[in-house]
Amino acid sequence: MSPVRVASLRTTTALSLVPTLAGALVPGAASAQDYPSRPVRMVAGFAPGGITDVLARAVAARMSEGLGQTVNVENRPGAGTLIACELVARAPADGYTLLFQDVTTHSINASFYRKLPYDSEKDFTAVGLVAASPLMLAVHPSVPGRSLAELIALAKAKPGALTLGTGGVGTTAHVGAAMINRAAGTRIQLIGYKGSAPTVTAVLSGDIELTLSTTPALLSQVKSGRMRALGLSSKSRVPGLDVPTIAEGGLPGFEIMIYSGVLGPAGLPPAVLNRLSAELVRAVDAQQVRATLAELGAQPAAGTPAQFATHLRTEIVRLGEVVRASGAQAQ
Repeated sequence: MSPVRVASLRTTTALSLVPTLAGALVPGAASAQDYPSRPVRMVAGFAPGGITDVLARAVAARMSEGLGQTVNVENRPGAGTLIACELVARAPADGYTLLFQDVTTHSINASFYRKLPYDSEKDFTAVGLVAASPLMLAVHPSVPGRSLAELIALAKAKPGALTLGTGGVGTTAHVGAAMINRAAGTRIQLIGYKGSAPTVTAVLSGDIELTLSTTPALLSQVKSGRMRALGLSSKSRVPGLDVPTIAEGGLPGFEIMIYSGVLGPAGLPPAVLNRLSAELVRAVDAQQVRATLAELGAQPAAGTPAQFATHLRTEIVRLGEVVRASGAQAQ
């Protein structure tokens, strides 16, 4: 499987997220040649067992082999991932504290919160992308719309009548649902639940008509016929899934992906960054990691630190516009 292109990754200079030669003067740079000499911790702002946690552990295991030191995943959930992000932003720039992030932690939170305890760009060093996975739009079988086009027509005919559940306000799914409303000119009501599991339950019980959620959370329900898939949020179809994209279904150019990657504190010494980047690329290319990605409906998205930095900056702007237009904001 070839690496997926995520939001026009370009090889332009990565500005504040990529260290310059000045990085050689930061504390810890002198010992970069011996890096790593002790275990590395990879902080994840999500609870154990979720997609991001599973990916983090798969990548950490492979990076441990390459680095010759254990990379320990440390779960620090809470406050919409702000706890984990601030911990890493304030950590020494020595390569021993990393962040396994996703689209929520930076591209969405940068606009969802009025004020963050860190700068989403300047306080981090981009190491590299890991993967990108699409969201799935699915409905209860009783909903008459059998395609996205029919659903949009139904939503326009009955403004505000349809309800769509997501795993919470400010999540990737919530932003994606707002994007659908915006692109289609519909007024589907968006309801935030505490996670994907209660959202699925709400659809199955008929409390709401549809949901936008992670593919693994919905796949078994779709295969059993208890839900009907209408579209994927990726730019192109996912191999092995007979589901059209939302763009194919009537919203050209639509795309929002749950991308994940690795960041470090700002000012990582170039030698440390290069070592981490190389080992991350090797980890993403490992057979075991590729197998995990396939199980989660995700595609590998490895690249250079500069490409990841550009991607982050682009998505912060693009998704920030959607967040602001939706009116969603942390209380």
